[in-house]
Amino acid sequence: MTSMAVRGTTLHYDDTGSAAGLPVLLIHGHPFDRTLWAPQVRALAAAGHRVVTPDLRGYGASGVEEGTVLLSAFADDLVALLDHLEIGRAVVGGVSMGGQIAMEVQRGHADRVRALVLSDTSAPAETDEGRAVRNRMADRLLAEGMDGYADEVIGKMLAAYNVTAMPDVAEHVLRMMRATDPRGAAAALRGRAERPDYRDTLAAVRCPVLIVVGADDVFTPVADAEALHALVPHAVLTVVDGAGHLPGAEQPERFNAALLDFLATQVTPRG
Repeated sequence: MTSMAVRGTTLHYDDTGSAAGLPVLLIHGHPFDRTLWAPQVRALAAAGHRVVTPDLRGYGASGVEEGTVLLSAFADDLVALLDHLEIGRAVVGGVSMGGQIAMEVQRGHADRVRALVLSDTSAPAETDEGRAVRNRMADRLLAEGMDGYADEVIGKMLAAYNVTAMPDVAEHVLRMMRATDPRGAAAALRGRAERPDYRDTLAAVRCPVLIVVGADDVFTPVADAEALHALVPHAVLTVVDGAGHLPGAEQPERFNAALLDFLATQVTPRG
């Protein structure tokens, strides 16, 4: 793990694989950290790619942020990380909130995006009801901490049947959620509540796009992935059976196969 100072905080990240390989930036969701991508890091590095996996500000080992962190702030951090690593353009991928941050990178820094990977995410702006829910949850996390929340949502983060069928995966997901600083989680929730609508951004995308969704995702179901695909008809859509909101963790072999095939067939090594 390496760190860099960026815009008032310290960002921790891993830079794995061949420096000469196709750079792939993977963005974790809420409330996780970079270790969510461990199965993808191994597979991508073994295939000769360069994989950059940061802890977002407020998460994992990175500096804690209080107040509100907009998705644009996360995106700016990641572009600064690419600058630090002297990476001009990268495949930018994310899951859930990480997918929305990837869309924000495309919206604000399209010249840095070689391809997009959007897993279990959605493009519309938050609704008034959703905004209120996220702000109430931020207040709750600050008051109560992460443990109760983690126990409540584990059966939605993973497909409910995988919580018992995959105890090691469930424990890893629970451990990440419980270890997240409530201040960082709350700041991200408040920022995510204010996110813009990314549908126009996606409709204008010309780079390759991979859309992935767990077949049994209850947070962002298959219909949400199909709506993304309707915005980007040239995108590749993959539905991962046997998975919920985190198919890269629940079914890593299937997720990795889709990702590696996409990189091999849709993304040029240079340019």
